[in-house]
Amino acid sequence: MSARPSHAILQAAAEWYAVLRMGDATHEEKAHWQTWLDASSEHRTAWHYVERISQSFAVLQDMPDPVSASEWLVEANSRLQRRRRALLGIAGLIGLGGLTGLTWRLSPDALLAWTADYRTGTGELRDVYLPDGTRVWLNTATAFNLAFGTTTREVKLLRGEIFVETAHDPMRPFVVATSEGRLRALGTRFNVLQGEGATLLSVYAGAVEVTLRGSDQRTVVPAGQEIRFTRDRILWTRHADPAREAWTRGVLIARDITLGEFVEQLQRYRSGHLGVADEVAGLRVYGSFPLRDTDRAIAMLATVLSVRAHETLPWWITIVGSR
Repeated sequence: MSARPSHAILQAAAEWYAVLRMGDATHEEKAHWQTWLDASSEHRTAWHYVERISQSFAVLQDMPDPVSASEWLVEANSRLQRRRRALLGIAGLIGLGGLTGLTWRLSPDALLAWTADYRTGTGELRDVYLPDGTRVWLNTATAFNLAFGTTTREVKLLRGEIFVETAHDPMRPFVVATSEGRLRALGTRFNVLQGEGATLLSVYAGAVEVTLRGSDQRTVVPAGQEIRFTRDRILWTRHADPAREAWTRGVLIARDITLGEFVEQLQRYRSGHLGVADEVAGLRVYGSFPLRDTDRAIAMLATVLSVRAHETLPWWITIVGSR
């Protein structure tokens, strides 16, 4: 797995991409960019990440209304031009450190999710009723398949996060299957997050029996508790955070978390890149923020903290100090 580039290196890659995408970079600018790219594998990893993020937005050029799309891009490019002169000094960023608190995600596999029985896109929240009357909320970028039979009811969570209110059916156990285990509901309201290599289960009513895939270990998680586990072991158990349920209402509740942690959570609901500068990543955040309007959530930060949103590209936003 590739090492996570520092915030400074990621930002440098985005700035260089902003200049080169305009198509009229000078020979001097291209030479400085090549020097920067060749300086380290971390630079190349960051560059590939920016390319991947940016290419996902290339579909704007194929919109049914190309005039509106081009006007939007021209306006964005005019803002990029104003920062161009500073980029000849970017090569001096070689060796700068300072990790952000963001999750480094290079290439999530969405192929199975595209054909799932139930799914949401990035930033989309929805709830559905299953054939047995069970209600399931799907968080952003979530997908699951359904396997209901005469003796079982199974939800196969492929990615993302769900909140479940199970319907009573004593003849057919209700099971959520993740990559790490099987979760059997015992008259329950619970939340399941499929992470990278681990599952997070939070139980709010009833109980859930967890069976790990890599062993015969089983445990029953009662209401008010949550656990995180891999295929082979339980990593930890603690009190369930009541604020975790708030996403089903389209709200992100921040209770004394760092700005870095806040941005990491909000990033899940946005396409493109949302980052945070090292010098403000440790600021504490409190309050309720809308998940269906992340631009508004970002703007709200400026009303409670000394920060602002810096736009390097239309799809590359960094929260920086307001000074």
